[in-house]
Amino acid sequence: MHGARNLRGRRHRVAAVGIAAAMALGASACGSDDDGKGSAGADKGAKAPAEPSGTRALDEARLTAASFTDGESVGTYTASEYALGSPLGDAYTADPAGCQPLVSLAAEVSDPDPTAQVQRKADVPEEMLGVTVDVTLRAYAKGGAATVMKALGKAGRDCAGGFTEQRAVARAKYLKAEPAKAPAFASEADESKAYRFTILDVKGKEKLYEYLTVVRSGSTTLAFRAEITSTKDIGGVPPEIMAAQWAKFRAAKG
Repeated sequence: MHGARNLRGRRHRVAAVGIAAAMALGASACGSDDDGKGSAGADKGAKAPAEPSGTRALDEARLTAASFTDGESVGTYTASEYALGSPLGDAYTADPAGCQPLVSLAAEVSDPDPTAQVQRKADVPEEMLGVTVDVTLRAYAKGGAATVMKALGKAGRDCAGGFTEQRAVARAKYLKAEPAKAPAFASEADESKAYRFTILDVKGKEKLYEYLTVVRSGSTTLAFRAEITSTKDIGGVPPEIMAAQWAKFRAAKG
């Protein structure tokens, strides 16, 4: 087993060990980079179309219908519900505060709050140290989804040089937030943003990598966050997971 531990990965499977290790982390916040570098390569620009006037936010039942089902096969991955509560909640905040969209878009720590949210994970159950993807669909009141994407783009620029993820018992030091490749279906969406994060492990010695892609369609956002419990760079969110979720969302939305 590799000595590095993903700062976010397997929070529920190794909770006791993770908390003990996290207590050793005392990283201080990195200064944000205000030179404009680091905006996501998948960002379709500041002039992305606003939500149509007739757009109505999906309720939780419709979001659930548009999401992966528990046990659904997605290529070599299996989708499931979080048995012990979903990650990336309101316990995860950022310093500086403007970097918050890169950490968590959950209610109470993000503005505006979503009106409905459904969260799933996709992984290979037999691979305890393999890739895990958090898949979250969020619906917003009129204009909210576009506001969230704008804040995400600003955070990608302002926080390109690093920031700190704060939790109840530890801090995670992000060294960089860089552009990542847009998913193949990005042209079908209203806008999309993608990032690659370089993060220090809990001992502050080795670099770990995570990827975040967020796609907006009308008043709904689809967020994908990929991680692995090792120093391997997986190169991005597995495209088959994003494509499958996008297709299911589009079909359910009609």
